[in-house]
Amino acid sequence: MIFEHEIPAGSRLYFAESAKEKRRIERVASELLEKEGFEEIATPLFSYHQHQGVRDRMELLRFSDPQNREVTLRADSTIDVVRLVTKRLGRSTRQKKWFYIQPVYRYPTLEINQIGAEWLDGRLADVLDVTMSLFEALEVDPILQISNIQIPVIISFEFDIPLEWFASMQLEKLLGTQYAWLGDLARVQHLEQLDAVMPRVPEILRPELEKMKELMEACRCKQCVLAPLYYAKMRYYDGLFFQCFTGNSPLASGGHFINDDISAAGFALYTDALIEVRTKGNEQ
Repeated sequence: MIFEHEIPAGSRLYFAESAKEKRRIERVASELLEKEGFEEIATPLFSYHQHQGVRDRMELLRFSDPQNREVTLRADSTIDVVRLVTKRLGRSTRQKKWFYIQPVYRYPTLEINQIGAEWLDGRLADVLDVTMSLFEALEVDPILQISNIQIPVIISFEFDIPLEWFASMQLEKLLGTQYAWLGDLARVQHLEQLDAVMPRVPEILRPELEKMKELMEACRCKQCVLAPLYYAKMRYYDGLFFQCFTGNSPLASGGHFINDDISAAGFALYTDALIEVRTKGNEQ
């Protein structure tokens, strides 16, 4: 039996204060991003290209267009933003910085509201700086986690360790290998720990670890940790990657990627998690 007031699990409904807070967050974000030189884009709800951004096709909500071609509900904004700007506008615009405020949808009924930005030819350090500015404007103080997707990829290829062990964080298997330095990397969280481990890791990994160190030194987050063995399950991120947390709640993520030979860096803030954090903060 479905009650008249019932909504599907994973979908969103906003009343009174939560609706006000959602609009407040979106207003603050849009004003700051416009001040930083970003222009807004709203991509179509339906897309032909979502498989490029979502690793598991089972998460896509799929339909057919009048020509019986597969279309899906928007499950990720990044690829569509880059594709539409470069293919539709092309040389007619020099604008490289774009932001969006819109939900994405995953099977079966998951609705995820996001505030995101993509910076074509941008540096991740600059994108991370904008992300931290947004948290400051929203009076949220997250923990920043910095990773590098190339590190698990290189380890998997060079040392014949299944990438799935990293994707599913099977630490017991990683620590059970013959490579003692894997355990050292698994315990790294801070710069001094990374410096201590660096001489013991294979030389092929050191340039990628140095990139993590440089990004951490450049960021202005009060609480920052390193996670060298973390592997993001996004199809397009290819190198440095960051996440922001409060407690166990992810508030944002971002990274560098290349799509159709276009280099870009971007991030997404998770609006509903921010609403919860800010609402709780206001109640204290």
